Amino acid sequence: MPTISVKGQNMPESPIRKLVPFAEKAKQLGRQVFHLNIGQPDIATPKQAIAAIKNADIEVLEYSHSAGFQSYREGLAKYYQNLGINLTADDLIVSTGGSEAILFTLNSITDPGDEIIIPEPFYANYNGFGLSASVSVKPIPSSIEQHFALPPIADFEKAITAKTKAIMICNPGNPTGYLYTKAELEQLRALVLKHNIFLIADEVYREFAYDGNEHFSVLQLDGLEQHAIVIDSVSKRYSMCGARIGCVVSKNQEFMATAMKFAQARLSPPTLAQIASEAALSTGAEYFNQVKNEYVERRNTLVEGLNKIEGVFCPTPKGAFYAMASLPVDSAEKFAQWLLADFNKDGKTVMLAPAEGFYATPGSGKQEVRIAYVLKKEDLAESVAIIEAALNQYPGTQR
Repeated sequence: MPTISVKGQNMPESPIRKLVPFAEKAKQLGRQVFHLNIGQPDIATPKQAIAAIKNADIEVLEYSHSAGFQSYREGLAKYYQNLGINLTADDLIVSTGGSEAILFTLNSITDPGDEIIIPEPFYANYNGFGLSASVSVKPIPSSIEQHFALPPIADFEKAITAKTKAIMICNPGNPTGYLYTKAELEQLRALVLKHNIFLIADEVYREFAYDGNEHFSVLQLDGLEQHAIVIDSVSKRYSMCGARIGCVVSKNQEFMATAMKFAQARLSPPTLAQIASEAALSTGAEYFNQVKNEYVERRNTLVEGLNKIEGVFCPTPKGAFYAMASLPVDSAEKFAQWLLADFNKDGKTVMLAPAEGFYATPGSGKQEVRIAYVLKKEDLAESVAIIEAALNQYPGTQR
């Protein structure tokens, strides 16, 4: 029998989706499952994006340019200019989601065996992207007690070797919801300049910063023109996850020329989705104000409710729409599976994302879960009540 690659065997399962069979079984048994495991917003996609697809006058669905539509890239450049970031269309390559932008980036700046430093917990698929590019991910632990603030810069310094090619962050963070301050980013700026490495920032949740805080991009850091790479996407910004349109952004033209070769190898990003994404650029500030207010209310409903449960700790996120919570259980993964397989409250249960998969350090996050507050407030309140009732019955609860 032919053998599967070692890379394929080592490819990690998604902690967000690995319990899907248990959720499907629960639904077959007639239970309602509140999906807190995945960042799929229920916010309506901007109407102009949907209308652009419906009204597209197309006789032949052609390839686009490998870098994406010129008009869309010019629109994206104006979007960034409105944020105070001076870009041109040549500084952007449209990708098939932010995921492809990450793969383009890793394949452009690393060779097999090179290293990328990432503060953990981090978006679980970074592990998979690193493995796909034959890159070693070196985690720098952050702490739930410190609300997942940037770890001490000395910890990053110790981790840098001759094989280190970049530090990568997600800002605001998935899974933590932490929003890095300008001062924290300035520390990273000094470090990457000192060691002549890249600073990659996944900024797909840029619009979602709360409590008077503002997002600060690595593209706004002085002197990082040749070092800063941004990953972006329409998925969360416009509630268009299924469009699969992202982009990679950098002023480093050698990097962009290299990434372009990978873009050419996959031919082009999807045409219809670019039409929708370009139309979404006209979305007004009122849309984001309403969405942000809604997420703040949802966040408060979730976090305040969780912190009232004995033994649960959930720091208040400053951005995105995720929260990490520490639970008084023997294993968050066992608890999450038990919730779907063996528990229900009035015919209802919840699906959580065990946090171990968001760490690279073995054993970390064993008692933590990530919760996406993308459901309406009433469903989140009911979900909290289900979690509380479940903790009172779960055999592995530790109080």
